[in-house]
Amino acid sequence: MLEYLWLVPALPLAGFFALFVTEGKLPDKIVAVIGAGSVGLAALVALGAGIEFVQSGEASYSQTLWTWMAVGNFAPSISLYLDPLSLVMTGVITGVGFLIHLFATGYMWKDHQEPEGLSRFFAYMNLFVFAMLMLVLGDNLLVLFLGWEGVGLCSYLLIGFYHRDPENGYAARKAFVVTRVGDTLMAIGLFLLFRELATLDIQTALGDAAQLDSGMATAIGLLLLGGAVGKSAQVPLQTWLPDAMAGPTPVSALIHAATMVTAGVYLIARMKGIYDLAPAAQFAVAIVGLVTLLISSFTALTQTDIKRILAYSTMSQIGYMFMALGVGAWSAGIFHLMTHAFFKALLFLASGSVILALHHEQDIFKMGGLWRKLPVPFASMLIGSGALVALPFITSGFYSKDAILLTAHGYEHHGGLFWFGGVLAAVMTALYTTRMMVVAFFGETKTEPHDSSRINMWGPLVVLCVLSIGGGWLGIGVLDGLLGPINEFSHAHPMALTTMILPLIGIFLGWPIFRGQIDLSRLVGSTFGDALRRFWQSGWAFDWVYDRLFVKPFVWVARVNKGDAVDLVFRITAAVTRGLHHIGALTQTGRLRWYAANMAIGLIVVVLIVASA
Repeated sequence: MLEYLWLVPALPLAGFFALFVTEGKLPDKIVAVIGAGSVGLAALVALGAGIEFVQSGEASYSQTLWTWMAVGNFAPSISLYLDPLSLVMTGVITGVGFLIHLFATGYMWKDHQEPEGLSRFFAYMNLFVFAMLMLVLGDNLLVLFLGWEGVGLCSYLLIGFYHRDPENGYAARKAFVVTRVGDTLMAIGLFLLFRELATLDIQTALGDAAQLDSGMATAIGLLLLGGAVGKSAQVPLQTWLPDAMAGPTPVSALIHAATMVTAGVYLIARMKGIYDLAPAAQFAVAIVGLVTLLISSFTALTQTDIKRILAYSTMSQIGYMFMALGVGAWSAGIFHLMTHAFFKALLFLASGSVILALHHEQDIFKMGGLWRKLPVPFASMLIGSGALVALPFITSGFYSKDAILLTAHGYEHHGGLFWFGGVLAAVMTALYTTRMMVVAFFGETKTEPHDSSRINMWGPLVVLCVLSIGGGWLGIGVLDGLLGPINEFSHAHPMALTTMILPLIGIFLGWPIFRGQIDLSRLVGSTFGDALRRFWQSGWAFDWVYDRLFVKPFVWVARVNKGDAVDLVFRITAAVTRGLHHIGALTQTGRLRWYAANMAIGLIVVVLIVASA
């Protein structure tokens, strides 16, 4: 099956073209089959190729499809590269991506606003999967960057899918612009890498990286980190992700679990050879992860929109992955990426079922009492929440997060700080997850639900429930052999018990607090408490700062310069263009004799020109 590796990205791309060229004219059932089926077939091919790759015992497999361009000695090719890292990523993208697509065939059935909406939705989703696959399978930096920019485009299209609402368009533009900041830094880093090593081939570049001096390696590592924090919504470029919840819930699941936000983690892991030569840049990766996971976990505690709670939890969990890569827990970081894909897809899809049943209500304080009325979504949310909290030994999230925290504790540079920050964030994760579950599913019913789930919706939930529980054992049994040791510490390690117990304390504290049995206002002064809550709820005021540092000054400059000579040039150009179009429109009279006369005159002019020549 390895020779058919090219089909893995080609099948979703074919699905995109089939839906794009038919312009919404296909029946909805055919659209659903093409949209989900193309990704499902890609998952099967990826599975077969993965099995053959593992059985071969080879370290990697390359497949060159064609030469992209040839300019002198510069001849990059469209090539695919499969190794343990790209194999894990491909499995997550196609496997979890297919389950999300399958769920979307039920969720989006009556949730599109125009006749061609379903076809447009699945076309964008298929293109999203194709772009992410090219990103992780690309054998050279140009193909990787093609996929990198492709996922940026698709996120813009899908976040703004409900384009009739101006707020959705704003959220899509915000995501596009903020991530472009990171992309610019990444592009500069890639240019420097190409200038220094004269190659775009990733493996060749990593093999020759020892030629770089420490300063250049650090600069390239930091620039690549800039690109990674943009795509993966880490501090300071994290502000786009909460607003990205404007898109349909399956889009949120795909962005958070299988595509967009995992791209930055993959980039840093793929360029490990650079960071091995730049310990300062690798330490910066760990710091970014630590700061992000703390900020986002406190912010999640104050949110009321169920999707925004999950969005901030994603930022936090990606922070764990960054911290893992920064402290040298490379295998544990990718392991957590995989388990997070399972339980975060489960949480988003289950929340989508709740939202759909409550007539698109997303405020958890307008829910309540749903555990009996929506049993499948409740069970799914419960299992997903357990994995997010990392309940010991029974959820996949425990095995991956535990490995990160124990490795962080043994890190030579301030390991205790990283361990303490990670454990504190784990306690906060338990608190805000308990709050979400208690408020939304227990207590008094505030909005009467109607459960409209179908088998194509709860089927993926059941599969993801199994993976959220058993995925940890899968990682330990398979990824250990592929990526190397995931957890170099046994659970008899002195800090392991603390790592396991503290999240449970968060649950036991959260239950009485959010059930109203403990009055927090007596513990924290109301004025200070309200101010702190508003600060956390705003995402630590990052949007407020950026608005005053960048947005308002730019708008002011634009207004001051309105009407100057530069604007005059563009206004004259536009006026001339409109005038020429108006003159051209005058010739379109709709009279047959007029057209025949013009054709005759034109023919006479051509004959005269030819004769005179």
